Amino acid sequence: MHNDTQSRHLGSNGPEVSPLGLGLMGMSDFYGPADENESLSTIHAAMEHGITLFDTADFYGSGHNEMLLARALKGRREKSFVQVKFGVLRDPAGGVAGGDYRPASIKNALAQTLRRLGTDYIDLYQPARVPRDVPLEEWMGALKDCVAVGWVRHIGLSEAGAKTIRAAHAIHPITAVQQEWSLMSRSIEGEVLETCRTLGIGITAYGVLSRGLLSGHMTPDAMAGRREFRAIAPRFQGEALAQNLALTDALGRLARERGCTTAQLAIAWALHRGTDVVPLIGARRRDRLVEAIDALDIQLCAEELALIEAAVPAAAVQGDRYDAAGMAMLDSES
Repeated sequence: MHNDTQSRHLGSNGPEVSPLGLGLMGMSDFYGPADENESLSTIHAAMEHGITLFDTADFYGSGHNEMLLARALKGRREKSFVQVKFGVLRDPAGGVAGGDYRPASIKNALAQTLRRLGTDYIDLYQPARVPRDVPLEEWMGALKDCVAVGWVRHIGLSEAGAKTIRAAHAIHPITAVQQEWSLMSRSIEGEVLETCRTLGIGITAYGVLSRGLLSGHMTPDAMAGRREFRAIAPRFQGEALAQNLALTDALGRLARERGCTTAQLAIAWALHRGTDVVPLIGARRRDRLVEAIDALDIQLCAEELALIEAAVPAAAVQGDRYDAAGMAMLDSES
């Protein structure tokens, strides 16, 4: 990877990982079909470029994503940091059917994850959402048990609010919090971020390209006829999509002046949020992976960061990042 000195720690006392992580969701689910051979080649290329952090979930493709990662990491598991989300239930039609975060269910899910990944431990295990129907002491207690046995090395949270983070951290140290964070999604930049930094908790930022809006590759008719997550996401609908792509065009003009791509400038901005932040890139192809990794070479001064944020002001972004039901599940937004 460009400039090996850029490795980062998840939290003040956490493990050392690459400055970028690879998010694998799109290789199995939610973004339409993916080429499995290209997915494997992309994971291998990521490792060759120095990426060590791989983000997956047991419900991505109902286990497919974990099995894909297992194939890619065969013989190289010890050189990787695997973080897994759990708790989301799926139905046979591919839909989401709620969540299950009961202690016995957590351990059952972990048992299946360990088998699919072909490993005897998970580097970081985290609930996909903060449960509302199971007391925090119960699900955190189950995760603490898993650490004590050695099945899990670190505990994380996803889309958690500040109050939850503090309460969970008091039961067992939280290593990292995963939340959407991009030029178009900046709600973390308040009490959640302040709490994480006070407690020495790292951040793994997903959606740094706002699910493709900031990639520079999306067109106004990109969602026409598509059957995937973004086709129902408010930010990708009609006038909201047009407005958001206009913001991306403004970012693109700055990128061209800088001699980089729109996506690279958006990723560079995310990398400059702090050395306690590890952006997750969702590349499904090797060319997109290399484009993202090259963002590591972009250094931005305070003036340039201000220009970038003026080009894509958070208040100008149209539409929520999830539909109403999805937003209601976010403890981070409550």
